[in-house]
Amino acid sequence: MPLFRSFVSALSPARSIALSPALLVATLTLAAAGVTRAEPAVIFDMGGKFDKSFNQAGYDGAERWKKESGKAYLEFEISNPAQREQAMRRMAERGADPIVGIGFSQGGAVEKTAKEFPKLKFAIIDSVVSLPNVQSIVFAEHEGSFLVGMMAAMVSKSGKVGFIGGMDIPLIRKFQCGYEQGAKYANPKVQFIGNMTGTTPAAWGDPARGAELAKAQFASGVDVVFAAAGGTGTGVYQAAKDAGKLAIGVDSNQNHLHPGTMLTSMVKRVDVAVYSAFKGITPGVTALGLKDGGVDYAMDEHNAKLVTADMKKKVDAAKADIISGKIKVVDYMTANKCL
Repeated sequence: MPLFRSFVSALSPARSIALSPALLVATLTLAAAGVTRAEPAVIFDMGGKFDKSFNQAGYDGAERWKKESGKAYLEFEISNPAQREQAMRRMAERGADPIVGIGFSQGGAVEKTAKEFPKLKFAIIDSVVSLPNVQSIVFAEHEGSFLVGMMAAMVSKSGKVGFIGGMDIPLIRKFQCGYEQGAKYANPKVQFIGNMTGTTPAAWGDPARGAELAKAQFASGVDVVFAAAGGTGTGVYQAAKDAGKLAIGVDSNQNHLHPGTMLTSMVKRVDVAVYSAFKGITPGVTALGLKDGGVDYAMDEHNAKLVTADMKKKVDAAKADIISGKIKVVDYMTANKCL
């Protein structure tokens, strides 16, 4: 498979921003020409596999499977929306199995392709596709966000905490809603400020805009900000470091990006989802929350000095209460409202 991988590498967004759908078809056809056996495939969405957040978590899971199995996998990074269906179909035509789509935006491509190739298996992360050959993997982001919201409120000296989302969609509102609930659980008087980066997929990869929104929040008194914005979040974290404020990462453990100003990260185990799907899918909906280890908050050497033993004790107690059902965290996507 070195031929395929060399072509995929050459098609990274940084080197192929204007790749046309027609060229994508031709390239994938040539690149996959040497496929002689079924291999799993993963298709990363906008922002790229090295976004240090959502996509990269999926990449880490695929790499873990590769290391443990000693086998190769196919991959592609979407750089414009028109590529989603084309890439999905080409992977299917070459016999990739299973094929994993990273992100809700690939739901339509997975549904259409899975219908056309009923003998192949697919997985979609952050969306639900009701087909017998598709596993839909979703997460209880509101539960993990509740915990980091508690932490934000407990360390805030100003009593103001902020949230910066990526694309304004219900899924990101789900993060925001959980975070706000957690903050107000820890401190009912806390003030909350939330902003979304945009309404198009470009909102996932705009660090400059993320930094701009963070600076505006800091100017209004916010001293802890949670970013659920993909690659845009890196701008938020840098702005927090520059201003001497605290930031909270998302999806992957991002504590290492700016040790000392990263309070924690709301980890979402997309890596486990991809790894498990590569080993074999289970058709239907798989929902992963605190109870399953699908979401959590991150502790390591990079933020150990920022989180006191008392804070951790209170957060862990809330975590146990959410798992037991004693604390009910509103799911924005189910309730269509927050608080």
